[in-house]
Amino acid sequence: MKIKDVMNTDVIYCSPDDEVSKVARMLKDNDISGMPVVDGDKVVGMISELDLLKLLEIPEHGDLWLPSPFEVIEVPIRELISWEETKRMLSDVGAMPVRKIMKKDVYYVSPENSIEDASTLMIRHKITRLPVLENGKLVGIVTRGDIIRGLGSL
Repeated sequence: MKIKDVMNTDVIYCSPDDEVSKVARMLKDNDISGMPVVDGDKVVGMISELDLLKLLEIPEHGDLWLPSPFEVIEVPIRELISWEETKRMLSDVGAMPVRKIMKKDVYYVSPENSIEDASTLMIRHKITRLPVLENGKLVGIVTRGDIIRGLGSL
């Protein structure tokens, strides 16, 4: 079975200059977990829910925390940060352009590739979707679910 038999041709995509908050809304409104990032007619990256969630990640310090000399100074300052300041910092994240967090290494398939080719790429690179390019242009997207549905119709 070929990619063209299972791919979705109605591709939701964003621009590298779109703000993170806009892309988060697009993901939610379209009930998708990721999308291509397109500049002009060229796919320049991929963005996913995981990429957005990583913006909120707090680094772990382990069980033992010993403050650095800078942290000794910073701790009293940290306590002075208000809820308003916290909201402002989060809105700064929302205003960040997608180009700063998108995955720039894009794996893709053509409509003529087999679903086995797509499956191999997804497993090897631990990804859940692949843009489908024909002559360098985005013509579709294929997800793990599309492949599984294709297998179910054999």
